[in-house]
Amino acid sequence: MIENNALGFASIDKSGKPHNIAVGFVKVVSNNELVISDNYLNETVENIKINPSVSLVVWSRDWEENCAGYELKGTVEYFTEGNWIDFIKKIPVNRNEPCKGAILVKLNKIKILS
Repeated sequence: MIENNALGFASIDKSGKPHNIAVGFVKVVSNNELVISDNYLNETVENIKINPSVSLVVWSRDWEENCAGYELKGTVEYFTEGNWIDFIKKIPVNRNEPCKGAILVKLNKIKILS
């Protein structure tokens, strides 16, 4: 569900206010880790440098028939070089994207929303 849907991605700015965006270039890399490609996430990247706590939400595309969703909470690390950058550059949808960074999300809570 995570790799085939857009996810709502919330970070917190320096004044403590939430900032929400939709992300689509997300890969599951373990039971509790996701990698998000930073192609155009300027405000989000500034926020996670200040506060690494994030929240994501995803719902099934056929939510009217199959009302299944998840809230995911965790902390992030941001990479501009190394293995995670190499990883996101190999994702086919990133072929013509800038791949400025990789956001590794380490999940500490998964809540079912159905």
